[in-house]
Amino acid sequence: MQLDQVKAVITGGVSGLGYAVAQHLLAHGGKVTLLDINDEKGTAAVQALGAACAYLRTDVTSESNVTTNLKSAQEQMGGLNAAISCAGILGAGRVLGKDGVMPLQQFQTTIMVNLIGSFNVAKAAADLMQHNAPGEDNERGVIVNTASVAAYEGQIGQAAYAASKGGVVGMTLPLAREFARIGVRVMTVAPGVFHTPMVDSMPSQVYESLCAQVPYPSRLGKPEEYANLVAFILENRYMNGETVRLDGAIRLQPK
Repeated sequence: MQLDQVKAVITGGVSGLGYAVAQHLLAHGGKVTLLDINDEKGTAAVQALGAACAYLRTDVTSESNVTTNLKSAQEQMGGLNAAISCAGILGAGRVLGKDGVMPLQQFQTTIMVNLIGSFNVAKAAADLMQHNAPGEDNERGVIVNTASVAAYEGQIGQAAYAASKGGVVGMTLPLAREFARIGVRVMTVAPGVFHTPMVDSMPSQVYESLCAQVPYPSRLGKPEEYANLVAFILENRYMNGETVRLDGAIRLQPK
């Protein structure tokens, strides 16, 4: 798939990794629709990114909302051939914390947004993509989900987060195998520690400690590096059914 032919929906698209993907695709002639729940940032993003960008307020945990908005995005862009899921929450907390046992609702909410939200978008996107005219190798679309290195080395306090991201990794191959018949590829990126708005409020010593944990290069990942990888996945049709770590060789410690 050529980037100037991409017509993509991007969840979590108004900031961080999702916004970087939008910038990259638009810079290469693609069209994007940002799906998020922050209307203020959504409006600002559209103003900054230009006419080839749109925003739709979308709750990824709502089946009807996602189905309706992906159809709307398809109509607005004149097609839909890429879905990139970047929406996610940390859901951090110990199971047996200082204030008592983790409420089940906290665990459920993390799973709902990170795992079920990704599945919800993937299935709705594939349903629309299967009707696309086939390109080279009969390709009709690409789905890229976002996991985390915590899926493999979850730290203390990341039980919910690691479980949700592990689920994203786990469904990658089954979805790719199923969607092969309709020419839709499914890939997952597992980022390490990236510089996103979530780390802006960190104390400098915590930030520097995180950087030091990355073997090389010893810094946090840049959102544009994530965007570059997503773009490569979209362009390379032989990438399918796999999770790619993007982490500077970091392996998370227990805490």
